[in-house]
Amino acid sequence: MRQILIIIGLIISVLVYGQQPKTKDFLTEISNYDISEVWTLTNLKIENDTSIVERQEPLGFIGENYQRFYIHFISTIQNPTDKHNYLIYGKTRVKENVSSFQGQIVIKEARIYLEGDLPPLKQGFINGIYEFYEDSKLKGSGKLTGTFSTDFYIDNNGKIKYDAISFDADGYNNNQFKGIWTSYKSNESKKCNWGDYRIPECVWKNGCDVGAAEFNINDKYIKNGWENYSRAWMSVNESIDVIKARQKENEKWWIENK
Repeated sequence: MRQILIIIGLIISVLVYGQQPKTKDFLTEISNYDISEVWTLTNLKIENDTSIVERQEPLGFIGENYQRFYIHFISTIQNPTDKHNYLIYGKTRVKENVSSFQGQIVIKEARIYLEGDLPPLKQGFINGIYEFYEDSKLKGSGKLTGTFSTDFYIDNNGKIKYDAISFDADGYNNNQFKGIWTSYKSNESKKCNWGDYRIPECVWKNGCDVGAAEFNINDKYIKNGWENYSRAWMSVNESIDVIKARQKENEKWWIENK
């Protein structure tokens, strides 16, 4: 009898902890907000301890060899005729090849959690699609298409903010974009994902991210554009080489004539 009760208890615990958090639809309401900032902000406000930290540039890869991919949104404007649509201008970089792009983000789903991590603040997420078109006049250019997910919260003033409430938690991430890059010239497509602090579909086994608490590049792929990142952030030493590597990581490569 005792064994039966134990088994029943285990089944109940699996069912309880395996349930997804309950949410409610927020798609209509989110059109009343301009959320451009969640993709372009430079500093994160850690709401639960009031501190402010500089937002790290997105981490990304392109291709099966996890070549490092850089992307920066320079401007994001809500479409005045379609409030679920945002017009994007930015730049991408692979190795030393920099290309400007224009395109759009379209919100397809928005939901609010019934129970958040820091009541009474309301937390939620948006899902949607994107399409970005690099300058066709530039070498090695193409288009980026795929899906994305972004977490947000509503502050005490009723404004939507980038969700950094769990910033100190292991595995924290936000603005997760996954899709493909397709060459204009050859029509060849490559997997291309990026995100804040972690990259979607990139962890463990044969992936490029082998970190537990935070992003850590797999040694197998360091030579594919990750050497400086590894030198800058995977070392606790404060040597001259490490300091220089961190300075290089913080360079604003998307600014011309910097």
